[in-house]
Amino acid sequence: MSLKEILPGKLGFGTAPLGNMFRAIPDVEALATVEAAWEHGVRYYDTAPFYGAGLSEERLGEVLSAKPRDEYVLSTKVGRVVLDEPEQGSRDLGEKGGLFEHGNPNKMLHVWTADATERSVEDSLKRLRTDRLDIVWVHDIAQDFHGDQWLAKFEEARTGAFRVLSRLRDEGVIKAWGLGVNKTEPIELTLALDEPRPDGFLLAGRYTLLDHEHALGRLLPMAQEQGVDMVVGGPYSSGILAGGAHFEYQAAPPEIVERVAELKAVAAKHGVSVKAAALQFSLAHPVTAAAVPGATKPSRIAEDVAALNETVPAAFWQELRSAGLVGEAAPLPHGA
Repeated sequence: MSLKEILPGKLGFGTAPLGNMFRAIPDVEALATVEAAWEHGVRYYDTAPFYGAGLSEERLGEVLSAKPRDEYVLSTKVGRVVLDEPEQGSRDLGEKGGLFEHGNPNKMLHVWTADATERSVEDSLKRLRTDRLDIVWVHDIAQDFHGDQWLAKFEEARTGAFRVLSRLRDEGVIKAWGLGVNKTEPIELTLALDEPRPDGFLLAGRYTLLDHEHALGRLLPMAQEQGVDMVVGGPYSSGILAGGAHFEYQAAPPEIVERVAELKAVAAKHGVSVKAAALQFSLAHPVTAAAVPGATKPSRIAEDVAALNETVPAAFWQELRSAGLVGEAAPLPHGA
């Protein structure tokens, strides 16, 4: 089943921030944000054990367990098993060190074997207080977490998680599976395999207004040819395209700040919000099934819905193209 058949709309809610990403978020604020998403009609929620060592799943489950299960789509990830014991010392998160320092203190195992995948799914069901998952992503088998060892982790997942999730899909336990990564190469490698076959992928930060040329070069043509759908994670590039200061989970470097200033100048000229431009650009590619921006405040959900529905004139997109701010091969909204 394709992701476009499974997902209920173009706008989902990415719950990484609910794992206390960057800051300690009060429970009341986190839960109110999930409620706001529901009230605004969002019916697709994405999470992961990695987000705050289970904290995001716990918070999401607290709210969604009171909602009719047939009315929403839920995805989580495998690759991290959360233990009952506390982490000793600092976490090794590759390039993402310190990202969830305010999350749960539990130790996490980074493992993609068959047994670990089965356990991860069972544990997620408990934290999410649900009896089933719709989509499961194989999380972070890429260079940003594993450096030169990423191919070894990929092989562990190929012979472990990939096969378990394929079986669960074939048995009807889940509807779909794929990769949830911040790099294109693991997805390209998976699409080149004879088996197992993923149904889609969640690509974070690699199909945005600020970073899309690489994905357009090889990955997205492969996905389009094979009929494999994409969920866009991080459409605001960690917040810099939504008024924040982060890019790639770090303080934005000067060249990115300058490029965002150029985007803002064109947007102001046409009376367009950069947030709307960012969200609608990510959704314009025919492979995209949905985007899942994150939020930690209820007001941000309303902003996302407004960004989705804002009218952005074709002249704006054409000026971005002529100014070299979007790639020549990038599909633009409404055929602009």
